[in-house]
Amino acid sequence: MEQIQQQVVNNLSILIQWFLFSVALQRVLRKMGGKKTWMAYVPGLRYLALSERLDMEKDGVVCAVLDALSVIAVLVNLTVAIDMSERVSLAMALIQLVVIVALFVFRIRFFLALIRAFDMKKRWIILWLIAEWLTLMIIGFGKKFQPVAVGRIHEDWEAGTAPAEIPGVRSPGGRAMSNTGLSVDLRERTVKELFEKRYLLKDIALDIPNGSLVLLLGGSGAGKTTFVNALIGYEKADATVLLNGADVYKDYDRMKYRIGFVPQQNLIRGNDTVQHTVTDAAELRLPAQMPNAERDEKVTEVMDLLGLTAGADGLVCKKSGGQLRRISIAMELVTDPELFVLDEPDSGLDGVIAREIFTKLRGIADEGKIVIVITHTPDRVIDLFDKVIVLAKDSGRVGRLAFYGSPQEARDFFGKDTMEGVVMSVNRKEEGGEGLADECIERYAKMTAEKEEGVRA
Repeated sequence: MEQIQQQVVNNLSILIQWFLFSVALQRVLRKMGGKKTWMAYVPGLRYLALSERLDMEKDGVVCAVLDALSVIAVLVNLTVAIDMSERVSLAMALIQLVVIVALFVFRIRFFLALIRAFDMKKRWIILWLIAEWLTLMIIGFGKKFQPVAVGRIHEDWEAGTAPAEIPGVRSPGGRAMSNTGLSVDLRERTVKELFEKRYLLKDIALDIPNGSLVLLLGGSGAGKTTFVNALIGYEKADATVLLNGADVYKDYDRMKYRIGFVPQQNLIRGNDTVQHTVTDAAELRLPAQMPNAERDEKVTEVMDLLGLTAGADGLVCKKSGGQLRRISIAMELVTDPELFVLDEPDSGLDGVIAREIFTKLRGIADEGKIVIVITHTPDRVIDLFDKVIVLAKDSGRVGRLAFYGSPQEARDFFGKDTMEGVVMSVNRKEEGGEGLADECIERYAKMTAEKEEGVRA
């Protein structure tokens, strides 16, 4: 009987410490700009909330599971302690011990991150090892303990949760979309993070004619890659994307063969010849019923266009950086896509080789295709482009359309002589830019509305 009473007392002590820990954690989360601080009282969720603040999401998931299991174990002990046999009691105790030890390790990791966030000395770990709840109480209720760069932490937490309200910007939908070229109505692209809806992109509408070479610009985090993934259907958004009248999303199984995408990395086997590499890509991606002669003719045509025929029998691993990029382009181009998207095809290449690559892309666009390119060095080849798309993060940290038009129209709109200057004008001030994103988004929206009214008139 005394043993059962002692066990109940121990478990009650654990619950009291858990409650004190939760009160203190709620206070700490408030200091760090947390919104749903009630999570501090929910087993499992409290560590998810803290992990978001400390950029430790993976650890947070593991710790959440362990935390929930530890509380369940205590409750089981309290409710069935009287009826448990000695063997069952021992098994429960062992399980509880394993969970407590594992949770203890993760709590140490969290506390080390926490003291860094509050710019505290590492010796605070000693008090943490003695009484976790007491340490959190001191941090949470002590006025002298404040998180470093609390404004930045709070801003990162809020990023994307509330898009900026910009006058004149209308959500796409209801407009007449083009049945030729690429027509895009992207209403929003969102993700769920810890029960919070975050916007990555919002309100992007544009029409790109066939035969266009298009430059996609935007600062870091503006959503360029997210936008590209939405266009090609790899990561679908709340959007309508038409390619020459066909719906990319609704008919994706067929449309994906009409879209080519070249990523930053060269995903090519090095121990094969150039000829075999391009031919294998053709065999994999072209219709199986296509005659061999026709397929071989297509391979030859693409290799001639990209200047790969002379070294066709050489190993891929022996080729230069520029040649590797051309091989990657050939592997996608051999399928004769209507939309061709390239992510930094000139990465790591000098000016001469880069211009050669873009000249080839200009030729591909001139064949009636749409070619969209992301590059961080646009000014050395800007004369080859027909259109420029500029994405910018609004004050709510959501990617929006700040401009779409010709390169010269972009220079006039932003009052800049270079495309790099265009990007700097919409970049945030803390990123070295001018912080004019909201203003440019609003001006472009009004300019577009005036053009539409003029057309209707």
